[in-house]
Amino acid sequence: MVDFLAHLLRHLPGRLLVIWDRSKTHRSHLVAEFVADQRGRLALDYLPAYAPELNPVEYIWGDWKHHELPNFCPHDFSQLSYHARHTLRRMRRRPMLVMAFWQQAELFPL
Repeated sequence: MVDFLAHLLRHLPGRLLVIWDRSKTHRSHLVAEFVADQRGRLALDYLPAYAPELNPVEYIWGDWKHHELPNFCPHDFSQLSYHARHTLRRMRRRPMLVMAFWQQAELFPL
């Protein structure tokens, strides 16, 4: 997680807010120390304990489950990874679909 956050900070200027779930890896002491070392440039906020309707990524998974992966059975992790990346690249060409996932999540304010 620290490598991921460092990558974001290298490539995105200004202050950054990351919103994610309450996974143990997201709440680790190592992550907390890294965030503290950023002196306010990086802030973390967490979704409620179980609130998939607030997480746009859940809508992406739902779309994949019903439209991209219903009959897909990978032979190994490499094949799954390739297919997932290919699907994400295709989704980039459909910004209205991705925006719809965010709008759906906005229907459920905290």
